[in-house]
Amino acid sequence: MAQIQGGQQVLPEGSNRVLGRDAQRTNIAVGYAVAQIVKTTLGPRGMDKMMVSEMGDIIITNDGATILKEMNIEHPAGKMMVEIAKTQDSEVGDGTTTSVVIAGELLRKAADLLDSDIHASTIINGYKFATARAMLELQAIGEPIKVSDTENLEKIASVAMGSKTVGVGTGKDVLAKLVVSAVKQVAEQRDGKTIIDKDYIKLEKKKGGDVLQTQLINGVLVDKEIVHPGMPKTVSNAKVALLDVALEIEKTEVDARINISSPEQMTAFLDQEEKMLKTMVDKVVKSGANVLFCQKGIDDVAQHYLSKAGVLTCRRVKKSDMEKLAKATGGRMVTTLDDLSDKDLGHAGSVQEKKVAGEQMTFVEQCKDPKAVTILVRGSTDHIVDEAERAIVDAIGATTSAVEDGKYVTGGGSTEMELATRLRKYAVEVGGREQLAIQAYADALEVIPKTLTESTGLDAIDTLVDLRHKHEQKDGKYYGVDIYGLKVGDMKAINVIEPLKVKKQALQSASEVTEMILRIDDIIASRGRPQMPQGGGGMGGMGME
Repeated sequence: MAQIQGGQQVLPEGSNRVLGRDAQRTNIAVGYAVAQIVKTTLGPRGMDKMMVSEMGDIIITNDGATILKEMNIEHPAGKMMVEIAKTQDSEVGDGTTTSVVIAGELLRKAADLLDSDIHASTIINGYKFATARAMLELQAIGEPIKVSDTENLEKIASVAMGSKTVGVGTGKDVLAKLVVSAVKQVAEQRDGKTIIDKDYIKLEKKKGGDVLQTQLINGVLVDKEIVHPGMPKTVSNAKVALLDVALEIEKTEVDARINISSPEQMTAFLDQEEKMLKTMVDKVVKSGANVLFCQKGIDDVAQHYLSKAGVLTCRRVKKSDMEKLAKATGGRMVTTLDDLSDKDLGHAGSVQEKKVAGEQMTFVEQCKDPKAVTILVRGSTDHIVDEAERAIVDAIGATTSAVEDGKYVTGGGSTEMELATRLRKYAVEVGGREQLAIQAYADALEVIPKTLTESTGLDAIDTLVDLRHKHEQKDGKYYGVDIYGLKVGDMKAINVIEPLKVKKQALQSASEVTEMILRIDDIIASRGRPQMPQGGGGMGGMGME
C-alpha cells in the first residue's frame, strides 16, 4: 500500500506493490520458471506434457505454444513469455519452444549481471547490439532455398515434425512429403516473389485408422453430406456452381398478412411458391452446373427439383470452405441467381460423397491446378489426431517460412553455437561494459545445444566443450548435437536443416521481451488482482540454476 507525506494513501486497500531490484528479481524468476516448464520438450527426444483443464479435458503435447496457452498463467511477466510463443507460432509456425527457452536463459544471464552491479540499461544496450549482430551473422550463415527444391523442403518439414509423437519413425517422412506437396501446390508467384497463403491448406481431422493414412486431396474436402437421397453420390467432370444466396422463399421483414378464405386460394398460394422455387432451380440447371455448393439454406421443394435435375448439392457450407472451393475449382462466388452463367462455374475431375469415420463428407478432387488443397489427418485416437495436426501445422509453417524467406540454416543447436562463437569475438570489438552483456547473450544461446544434449542423456559439459572447439575450426559451422547418433555431428550431412526465419524470429522475440522485462522496476497490482510474490530473498524456489 503506497503512502505519501502526511500518511495519505494513494493506492486502494489490498493493492500490492513491488519496487526496484525486488521487482526485477520477481519478473526474471517468473520468466525463467516459465521457460523451465517447456525446456524439457525441446527436440526429437523431448518429453511431452499432459494438461488437464477445469472441465477435465486432456491435452498431451510437446508443442510449446499449446502448452503455454493451456497453462492459464496469471503473472504478468509469465504472460509476456506466453506472448512470445504465440507470436512465434503465428509468424513462422515453428520454434515456439526455442524462443521461450532462449528468453528464459537471457533473463537468467541478465540476473547474474545485475548481481554484479551492472545497470539494467547497460545490459539492454548490450543485448540490442548482440541481436543486431546476430541478425547479420544469420544472413551470412544461411544457405539459399527455392520452392522447386523439394528435397530440402522435405527435410525441413521432417525436422519440424521430429519433436512430435507422430514424428517418430517413418511417419514424419510420409507427412513431410504431403506437406511439401500441399505448400508447392498453393504457392503463387507475385512480383517475382513466391507467396504462400497457409489458409488455403485446409486441415480436416478424423479419428480412426492410422497416422500413415493421412492423405492430401488436390481439392477441397467439405464436411457436409449431400442434401437429398435422390441426388447422385458421384459426379465426374463436375461443373461446380458456388452460391451465396438461399434457394428459399425469403420472408420479408415487413409484417404482412395473407387472407386465405378457401382451399383453392391455399392451393394457388402453394403452387406459386413452388413455381418460384422451380424457377430458381431452373436458373442453376440452365448454367450447366451439375454440382452446387450453397452457403445458405435450400428449401425442401428446391432440393426435390435439384434431385430431379441430377445436381449434386450441399447446403450451409462455411464461408471459408466456399472461398477454398473457388480457389480450387476456379469458380466464382455468385450472390444473385440472375448473374449465374457457365463462366462462373468451377471445374473438378470428381465430386463424390464418402463415409469417413462414420460421417458423410463430400470430396471435391482432381482439380486441374488447385490453389487450395486439403490434408485429411487421421489417427487412432483424438489425442493422436490432435498431435498429428499440430505437427503438420508446424511443418507447413516451417516450409512456408523457408520458401518465402529463401534461406535455411542447420539445426541441432549448430546455428546457435556458431552465433555464440561469432558474438564472443564481436564482444571484444565493442568493448566497455556492454561487452559483458554480449558475452552473456552468446552464453545464453548455448542453452539450445545444451538442452538437446540433456534430453539424449549425454554429458552436457563435454558436448559443449567439443562443440565450441569444432566451431572455432574453419569448416565447423555445421556441427551440432546428433540426437540419434548420440554424438557431435555435421548437421548438414545428416539432413537436419531449419528455416532461417524461425531462428531470426525466435532471437528477435526473445531479446525484445527480455529487454522489456529488464526495464520494469516497479510492479503495482491493483486491488482484486492476484497477490504477486515478494522478491526480496533472491530467486529461491523458482528453479534458477
